[in-house]
Amino acid sequence: MKRHVGAKGAVGGVSSQRGISFLGLLFLGVIIAFLAIVGAKVVPTVTEFMAIQKAAKKAAADGATVPAVRAAFDRTASVDYISSITGKDLDITKDGDKIVVNFAYDKEISLFGPAYLLIKYRGSSAGGYN
Repeated sequence: MKRHVGAKGAVGGVSSQRGISFLGLLFLGVIIAFLAIVGAKVVPTVTEFMAIQKAAKKAAADGATVPAVRAAFDRTASVDYISSITGKDLDITKDGDKIVVNFAYDKEISLFGPAYLLIKYRGSSAGGYN
């Protein structure tokens, strides 16, 4: 009896197929779409946080008193379209001869229905987190 050997060495000419099924592809597409939507909603909050960090450092360098630091932050915030916090929300302290501006705020991002993503941002003009 003669055997027929297929393309990949399978007996009878039937080769095993490898790959992803249609349902697997559909599931993977849904996961990638969900991550893309969440990413598109998170990126603006991250860029705002970076603008707040920059404004806090600039305000700490420019201001000599607490009201001057708050006013400097508010001026920079109005130019950079910062809406999450204001100068009143800043915690301003002095470390030696250096003014340190700390801030913290929460950002809620609506995902779908009653589901939200809560991001807690905090930072300091001195660098790092408190």
